[in-house]
Amino acid sequence: MKRIRIAVIGIGNCASSLIQGIYYYRNKESGEASGIMHWDLGGYRPGDIEVVAAIDIDRRKVGKDLREAMFAPPNCTKVFQREIPETGVRVVMGQVMDGVASHMKDYPDDETFLLADEPEADIVKVLKDSGAEMALNYIPVGSENATRYYAECCLEAGVAFINCIPVFIASDRMWAEKFRQRGLPLVGDDIKAQIGATITHRTLAKLFADRGVKLDRTYQMNAGGNTDFLNMLARERLKSKKISKTEAVQSVLPRPLEARNIHIGPSDYVPWLDDNKLCFLRMEGRIFGDVPMEIELRLSVEDSPNSAGCAIDAIRCCKLALERNTGGPLTSISAYTMKHPPHQFPDGIAREMVEEFIRGERER
Repeated sequence: MKRIRIAVIGIGNCASSLIQGIYYYRNKESGEASGIMHWDLGGYRPGDIEVVAAIDIDRRKVGKDLREAMFAPPNCTKVFQREIPETGVRVVMGQVMDGVASHMKDYPDDETFLLADEPEADIVKVLKDSGAEMALNYIPVGSENATRYYAECCLEAGVAFINCIPVFIASDRMWAEKFRQRGLPLVGDDIKAQIGATITHRTLAKLFADRGVKLDRTYQMNAGGNTDFLNMLARERLKSKKISKTEAVQSVLPRPLEARNIHIGPSDYVPWLDDNKLCFLRMEGRIFGDVPMEIELRLSVEDSPNSAGCAIDAIRCCKLALERNTGGPLTSISAYTMKHPPHQFPDGIAREMVEEFIRGERER
C-alpha cells in the first residue's frame, strides 16, 4: 500500500482535524466519502497519508503519543473520529521563537499555551530520521521567524513544505527559488477553507464582477474561540494575515477597491465559541442605472475541519510533484487551496489547473 509520509509542525486544532480525517476516511469507500474535494487524487486516497513526525511546544503535548496530543487542551475542535490507534509518533519540542504572543499568558491555562520545559529538538534530524517526505506548517499566525526557521529545516533535510499560515514563503521569490534549486515542492501560503469566509467573499466578489455590478465597499469580520483567534488579539501579528485575506478578495475584482472601502480581518475572541467561526460579511454595490444594492451574510462553521479538506488535496498534489521531481512553488494547488499563492487565479480556473496537474498535463 502506498503511503504519503508527513511531518506536522504545530499539533493544534487544524492538525487534530486533519489527523482525525485521515483515519475517518481510511474506513470509507468512494460512494460514501462526502466532505472531500477529491476522493482519489493521482492514485492516493485520504487514508493513504501517514503522520511520521510531530512538533509542538505545549507541555500537554510534547512527549506524548500523537493520539493523545491531538486531543489535549487547548485544542477544542469537534471530535468526529475518536477511535485512533496509538501511532508510535512522539511529539517533540519545537523552536518557540515568535510562536507565542506575549499576551497569551494572561488567559486561563485551558485557553492558551503552557510551554514545555524540554530541550528543543534537532528538527532537521527529526525530519530525516522519520522519513518524512513533506512538512505542514500549522504554527500560530504571526510566527514569522519560526516559519522561516522550519522552512530552512525542510530545505536542509530535503523535505517538501506546505505552509498553511500567512507568512509568505511560497509567494516570496527568494524562498521559492531556494526550494526550486533543491528540487523540493513548495505549497502556500495561508490555507483556505472549503466553504469559509475568504472563499465565500471571493465567490461573491467575482459574481459582482461577472454580472456587471460595481462593488463600492465591503467588510468581512470574524470571531471565534480557538487559540488562533486568541493569538490574533495581538494586532501586531496580523500584518501578513490582513494582506493575505484582503488580496484574496481584491484579486478577483476588475479594479481593486481603495483601502478605506475594504476591511477584512479577524475581529474578536469569544471563548465559548471554541472552534466555531462566525463570519459577518457585507457588500455594497450598484446595479443597472447605478441603483444601490446590498448583501449581508452570516456564516457559521467549525473552523479547523473546514481547512482539512484543502490540506488533504495539497498533501497529495505535493506527493505527485515529488514523484515527478518537480521543485519550487506548485502554482495550481497553491492557487486552489491557499489565500496568498504565488499567483492568484479565479477559483474555477484554479480548479481546472489542479485537474490538469493531476492528469500530468501541467507541470506545476
